[in-house]
Amino acid sequence: MRTLNDYFLTTKVTDISTAGSTFVAVPDGGRIVKIYTSIKNAITTADAALSFEIGGTAVTNGGITIAYSGSAAGDVDSSTPSALNRIEEGSAIEIISDGGSSTACECVITFVIRR
Repeated sequence: MRTLNDYFLTTKVTDISTAGSTFVAVPDGGRIVKIYTSIKNAITTADAALSFEIGGTAVTNGGITIAYSGSAAGDVDSSTPSALNRIEEGSAIEIISDGGSSTACECVITFVIRR
């Protein structure tokens, strides 16, 4: 259940099939309570693993695996971080893709942050 204290921060990773990091600035502090991903097209060869860090520390239970088997445009995956998920105003969340899949694929990521 969402509260009036929740806000949503959305960004994109240009290609989850390429290993690397993307950063998104946080306009208001709080705890990341949910992370959602949605892909633009199918991926192939292997799953794509995304992890999330705050200040170089991994968000506990924040990782998301996007399965290549049966993947299609609009597939949604999610995680529910349980610890090390506090983010301060003016800092950044790092999104890390392992580049395990092939086929270039844009991924939109939405963070639910509770103040």
